[in-house]
Amino acid sequence: MISCKLAAIAPHRLCSLALLNVTGGGFQCFPKVDGQMLSLAFRFLRAKTPEERALVDLETHYTKEYLEETVGSCTRRMILYQEYVKGISSTGMQSNCGFEGQVNACWTHNMSTKELETIRSAGFLISVIHGRYDIIAQLCHAKRLAERLLPAARMVELHGAHLVSHERPDEVNNALMDLIKATKSAVKPEEWSAQPENVSETGALISGRPITVTMRTDEGANATNAAVAVYNLLGKLQLSFLYLIGVIVMGFEHMRNIVKVMKPVRVAAIES
Repeated sequence: MISCKLAAIAPHRLCSLALLNVTGGGFQCFPKVDGQMLSLAFRFLRAKTPEERALVDLETHYTKEYLEETVGSCTRRMILYQEYVKGISSTGMQSNCGFEGQVNACWTHNMSTKELETIRSAGFLISVIHGRYDIIAQLCHAKRLAERLLPAARMVELHGAHLVSHERPDEVNNALMDLIKATKSAVKPEEWSAQPENVSETGALISGRPITVTMRTDEGANATNAAVAVYNLLGKLQLSFLYLIGVIVMGFEHMRNIVKVMKPVRVAAIES
């Protein structure tokens, strides 16, 4: 989101733009509400130690398949767990102010239609690279962003989660190299996004322009549009509800801290 904002502010300074696991900001930053996410959110709010926070972060950053891979005599989960605990212990747990600032940044850094049009019409090539199992930044929002940036954008869908650059570094590097080579070769945006959808040997799904299907009957088109509108409305209501719950939880934490500060401390009498 921040890179998109900077690109909209100074598009003339960019030669190309790579967006990894990104959304359009605003309500799109909130994850899908399901049993797994609710469980992770509950554990995240209750995490008070680096060990508890590390367990939650691992499940939100990587796929289970990646974590269960064997590296030497132990699993990758154990190796990353030790690294996460060490990193969190050295920097300290994230404060409530830090968490609130992060949520506020995600909520307010939403891309407007004017900003997206500025990026789309700037003339540089764009790659939107995303992990298909990302539970933090949903894949559907990344695809929608890529569609709104056509014809300059190409969607690259990889087998991975939120930190897809860690899970699939070779595939991410290949996608970045394709972008750099195309930029140096002065490939036109129309040519960049005109390639048909294909799956590479490594499992990367690369797509350019989306295929559109036109309904022949007005009734069918109207029914489809109405269904899509209702679906989008329900999605926004769901994310707004999640945002409201987050605000309530943060408010509760603030009130609890205020009560702790204002609570009088008992001082034992000193005998002379």
